Amino acid sequence: MVVRGFGRKGLLRAALLGSVAIGMPAAAQTTATQAGQDPDPRLQEQATTNAPPATTGQQGADQPSTAFGNEIIVTATKRAQTLQDTPVAVTVTTAETIERAEIRDLIDLQTVTPSLRVSQLQNSSNTTFIIRGFGNGDNNIGVEPSVAVFIDGVYRSRSAGQIGDLANISRVEVLRGPQSTLFGKNASAGVISVITREPQFEFGGAVSATYGNYDQIVLQGNVTGPITNSIAFSLEGNYNNRDGFVEAVGFNDKVNDRNRWSARGQLLFDNDGALRLRAIGDYQKIDEICCYAGNLLAGPTTAAVFGVGGALVPQDLFADRTFLNRLPRNEIESYGGSLQADLELGALTATSITSYRELTNVFLQDVDFTSADFINELRDQKVETFTQEFRITSDFDGPLNFLVGGFYFKEDVNQVSSIINGADTRGFFNLLAGGALPVVEAQLGFPAGSIFAQGPSTVENFALQNENYSFFGTVDFEVTDRLTLTGGINYTNDKKDFQLSQVSTDPLANVNLVDAFIVGGIAQALQIPPSQVTPAVIQGFAGNPATAPIFQAITGQALNPATNPLLALQPLQFLPPFLNIPNAVEPGRTRDDDISYLARASYDVSNALNVYFTYATGYKPSSVNLSRDSRPTPAEFTAGPRGSVILAPPSPIRDAGLIVPNLRTGTRVAGPEEATVIELGLKGSWPGLTVNLALFDQKLENFQRNIFTGTGFALVNAGEQSTRGFELDTTIQPVEPLVFTFGLTYLDANYDDFSGSPFGDLSGTRPPGIPEYTISTSATYTHDLGNTGNQLIGRVDYYHESNVFILEGLLGFPTIEQGLAVNRQFQREVNLVNGSLTLAMDNGIEVTGFVRNLLNERYILSIFDGVAQAGTVSGYPNQPRTYGVTARFKF
Repeated sequence: MVVRGFGRKGLLRAALLGSVAIGMPAAAQTTATQAGQDPDPRLQEQATTNAPPATTGQQGADQPSTAFGNEIIVTATKRAQTLQDTPVAVTVTTAETIERAEIRDLIDLQTVTPSLRVSQLQNSSNTTFIIRGFGNGDNNIGVEPSVAVFIDGVYRSRSAGQIGDLANISRVEVLRGPQSTLFGKNASAGVISVITREPQFEFGGAVSATYGNYDQIVLQGNVTGPITNSIAFSLEGNYNNRDGFVEAVGFNDKVNDRNRWSARGQLLFDNDGALRLRAIGDYQKIDEICCYAGNLLAGPTTAAVFGVGGALVPQDLFADRTFLNRLPRNEIESYGGSLQADLELGALTATSITSYRELTNVFLQDVDFTSADFINELRDQKVETFTQEFRITSDFDGPLNFLVGGFYFKEDVNQVSSIINGADTRGFFNLLAGGALPVVEAQLGFPAGSIFAQGPSTVENFALQNENYSFFGTVDFEVTDRLTLTGGINYTNDKKDFQLSQVSTDPLANVNLVDAFIVGGIAQALQIPPSQVTPAVIQGFAGNPATAPIFQAITGQALNPATNPLLALQPLQFLPPFLNIPNAVEPGRTRDDDISYLARASYDVSNALNVYFTYATGYKPSSVNLSRDSRPTPAEFTAGPRGSVILAPPSPIRDAGLIVPNLRTGTRVAGPEEATVIELGLKGSWPGLTVNLALFDQKLENFQRNIFTGTGFALVNAGEQSTRGFELDTTIQPVEPLVFTFGLTYLDANYDDFSGSPFGDLSGTRPPGIPEYTISTSATYTHDLGNTGNQLIGRVDYYHESNVFILEGLLGFPTIEQGLAVNRQFQREVNLVNGSLTLAMDNGIEVTGFVRNLLNERYILSIFDGVAQAGTVSGYPNQPRTYGVTARFKF
């Protein structure tokens, strides 16, 4: 066996890896040995994957870690180390905790990981991961998340490919703070690393079945064993089906259901030689009716909803009852494969991980969230991703060791999307216009019935090609048997090319109402038809000294709502023409590179206590706004008054002849994020007690903020966002059968600079959605039923987030001040209690009764402006109480 390390740490690792986990039941140790498991720490997952599931817990464990027993092995630093020896802020959730707490997916994971927050909003694929208050990427496929998710060492770039149920998992590691020198894909906010169990050389497996309220049925199964003396296999499948908890009036099906299944197959080649191979193939299918959004504030447009025969449940988000004209459909397919090869070359080990994945995501949704048929949205997305990681790790007997590697990432993203007018669209907007649409059509020469006609209102094609490579490495130097110095570096080079095109079909949206008045005035002055008022005629009329005063008078009238009644229709022009990109001014590309680095000192104060100090940076390249609110920047275009083309001042886009009616400024791209963290950590482990404390000051310059505008997204950079605070995780075992865990996170978050916010200057304010205090605590009691080997295991956990504002503001109000004031009415506080009781029998059968959200606590996940309904506010609620029974058999 290869022994890594020098001094006390090296000896401890050797002891731990030699017996997998000293202090584990003898049967578990025998199984691990008979399975032919290689505890060689050169393998990224091997030691931890093979550790018996009894080494569980939060940060940990439901059972304690002591100095030389029941240790949790992690690979957060790409080397097998005990959790207490790992000088990184990392939370570990192991297989047994996942089973005992009935954690189904990464959304549930947050209840046992205080610094992690996860939300699912508009559809099943819209999941956002936030660590220490930093996270983005929700609902805009052009934005990669700041929190990177890896599954078995493979980077998953989009949330739709990350949200499968957690089946046959060894553990989940959540690394907090920027990660750049160990993971080839630079992560500015943190990493979630999911490690599945690998094939075993002894036949075994498990099956389980769950039945719960809302007719939930969950079936899971896995089997593993040898094919030959050097090849092992594993197969696993998962099926999760549940009725929705929201009644859709007039429909048989309910909203917010579960309907997903997945399968994974693995092959492991290991003949105790220098080469080891692990191949994985997986497939996941989701076909769900998701997601419910209820009304929080019924605005002035609600009367028009009722006026066309529509209905909604006003201002009662938690009624779990909705009126829709169609059920939301969300279909996701995610599949791919990877091959990991580990080759031992004396004191060096070379590791290669190659993967290819495809993801399709289609959803069609009634986004006005009423039974009136007037606004529907379709998105059809496809993502193809290839990654290649290669690294070399040293295993010298001396004090110096290193890891060096390279990472390549290539991805193609495509989206075809559309806003679709329904049968009630014209009637709804005609009511808002006071019945004026037929008159306007006649005045502007449009065909009768053409404004807000049924059918697509926009047709969009967005594409993004991303190529990224990086070189990374770390060096560990053990100065003494107690002091280790670590340095690391990452060079990232990122190239993105993107193409965006949109056709806005509504004739009203394609006319600027100021320009229409000016053209009519000039035509009347010249006694010619409006069709003959060309740009050359306008220029001559405005520049002629004899007619220039008339032009100025017409312009003044055109801009005055009292003299130009057409201006009252401008709020209905919310889907204006789109300036396609690339064009003569905007090349449609980004080119970024960066050097990130790490410096750390860790010191073993004693065999039970160590401390570390870290200064690290991280980086995320530019993100692209793949939405219908992607617009040129003010540097490229200056809009005319009220979007006028005729009155627009000089700018590169106008001068190039690219200007379109009602064009406004915004962003196409959010620039790179640059993260910095200073962290002081302490990790102590004594019999019956573990304590992990991290004090940190973390900031992101140019944090990429993705803000929903009501029809698309404003993707902007916050100049600087910072979070200071601490994270405390403890495990206490006062007596052998009783284990307490307690996690507390304190976050002092601030927008140090956000002068470019859509809501004005937010500098000095607290970012929304970041609780000051988060608590995650649990108690587990294991009772032996005589000498039968059977056990009764009870677990209860509590999760709390202190009160927060949910958004910076709302944009669907006449003024920014009104939007900010209404936004302050809506806040969130979370208090969740979960529990389970398990009968674990010596013959491998387990029966668990569980409940999640025991007290049926309801709160708002997020809020947003009503689509095409100014002054209306909608929101997403959390899930009500769920409960059930799981039967499991392990063989």
